[in-house]
Amino acid sequence: MSVDLLKTPPFISLESPDQPEVIALIEELDAYQAPLYPAESHHGINIEALSSKNVLFAVGRSSNGEAVACGALVVHPTLGELKRMFTKPTFRGQGLASRLLTTLENEARKEGCFHLMLETGYRQLEAISFYERNGYQRRGPFGGYEYDPNSIFLEKHLES
Repeated sequence: MSVDLLKTPPFISLESPDQPEVIALIEELDAYQAPLYPAESHHGINIEALSSKNVLFAVGRSSNGEAVACGALVVHPTLGELKRMFTKPTFRGQGLASRLLTTLENEARKEGCFHLMLETGYRQLEAISFYERNGYQRRGPFGGYEYDPNSIFLEKHLES
């Protein structure tokens, strides 16, 4: 009897991004985004940066342990930045991204970080809609970002 992995709820945990299957997941995200925007509009961070002490990295795994989703929270002194949020297409529509986002927001609260921001591409309409449904509002560039016509910047103030 085979188990339908799409109907089995995945689980989420904080893990190191420096794992072959997680690296493959990030490479899948990069392959998806690469043709959408010019190189200068790619603002992802690499595995070394994701492995920094100020980064919390969450992985969503299927019931058989396969890495199927990921997301990072970079904790800065005055804000948290969400990076590298991605769910494999076959695992979308099951609430996994919402659970992943909730996990990262809860971790931000534990770190005393109540102001989250992110940058995403303007062509990623599903991602923009997802963040807006989850309380994120559009804003201008933040931190080291400059205006980029390919970028949408969003923020959310978390309740303590």
